Amino acid sequence: MSTASAQKSTQRSWLAPTVGFLVLLVLWELITRYDTIPAYILPGPIDVSEAIVQGWEPLAHSWWFTMKITLGALALACLGGVLIAVVFSLMPYLEKSLTPLVVMLQVTPVVAIAPLIMVYVNSTNAALLICAWLVAFFPILSNTVAGLRMVDRNLMDLFGLYRATRWQKLVLLRTPSALPFFLAGLRVSGGLSLIGAVTAEMVVGAGGWDSGLASRMMEGSFRMDIPRMYAALALLVASGVLIHLFCVGLSVLLLGPRRAALVSKTS
Repeated sequence: MSTASAQKSTQRSWLAPTVGFLVLLVLWELITRYDTIPAYILPGPIDVSEAIVQGWEPLAHSWWFTMKITLGALALACLGGVLIAVVFSLMPYLEKSLTPLVVMLQVTPVVAIAPLIMVYVNSTNAALLICAWLVAFFPILSNTVAGLRMVDRNLMDLFGLYRATRWQKLVLLRTPSALPFFLAGLRVSGGLSLIGAVTAEMVVGAGGWDSGLASRMMEGSFRMDIPRMYAALALLVASGVLIHLFCVGLSVLLLGPRRAALVSKTS
């Protein structure tokens, strides 16, 4: 495929969702305007935009608080998931011993774990970080372990023929094989870390100035300030989209457009 054709294909792939999103916003605004639905029941996009502008300072502060928890949890999930995946690939017996514990942590809802974490952790921010990390950790671990094992057997035999060490096989053979799997897990964990941060904040009940967008939504619910709730929700949605786009861009940068497209289909 030529460069011009690739550019046209990329433009078409972005054009359809962009037009669909704009049409959805226009229909939403028209419904709220012509059906005379009050803003305290269903605010339109313009009302939501005005709520964001009017309450920008507290919303921006809360957005940054939520993003710090989200990105911190995602970074810890990447670091912990990759390190444990490497250990599991080198020590299969250890993986068999610890896999039940990892699965139990994954299948237990964060809303059930958060109150217990608050009992043992004095810092609210640390508790939120742990909750978000628990949600985002498993996809990276499981995908990376699968990637480290999905190695061409012929290449393994070739490395063995040249008497490569275990670490040489890990760095030169297993790691490149695991990279697409890791990036697929990263796409999943990126959204889960945001979900975990918001869910944990609602369960923990953090409030005040130094709190996240979930607290702003809860405050809007208590005061029946529906536009403010939608404003906080819009910032959360935008944050999730930005994290997803970052993961997509990282996949394209490290793998190239074609292999990145295959990763997007599997994640």
